Amino acid sequence: MANGKLIMDAAQMRRALARIAHEIVEQTDDPQTLCFVGVRTHGVPLARRIAAMIGQLESCDPPVGAMDITLYRDDTGRQGASAHIEPTEIPFDIKDTTVVLVDDVLYTGRTIRSALDALVDLGRPARVRLAVLVDRGHRELPIRADFVGKNVPTGRNQRVRVNLEELDDGGDAVFLEEAADG
Repeated sequence: MANGKLIMDAAQMRRALARIAHEIVEQTDDPQTLCFVGVRTHGVPLARRIAAMIGQLESCDPPVGAMDITLYRDDTGRQGASAHIEPTEIPFDIKDTTVVLVDDVLYTGRTIRSALDALVDLGRPARVRLAVLVDRGHRELPIRADFVGKNVPTGRNQRVRVNLEELDDGGDAVFLEEAADG
């Protein structure tokens, strides 16, 4: 199942997420105002993991939600009828909170722009921070992550594949692969 070059194993991912959790705590005045929103699909378990780590560090229980940004994407027409929409589940008020938006890979910035649009439709947080496991570059929009697990220089002909034990066979790992033709 391991296609491509391994760029992060389970231990490296765990350390990267722990570092992100510590950085978030260091840059937050009041951890009680933190909430996490994972971008479906792989951002959700990452958000849960980071929130759990912060909960242990700060003896708090930051709420975690899940957001599907499919309808906010600017490329929805390309997917056509095959676009699969999952529910957005944010069972807490984001007003006046610090929302940490979590995704697995930051690439062009378009997914995050869509997530920000969706988030604003739900309320007005005091601030929004972005945490990503991998930043691969090639931005098309002026979006930057506040917390990054690993910067991975890539070519446009490559893709970063994140495997998470909660969702994928083979456990936690990150691979750099050649993109499929077409």
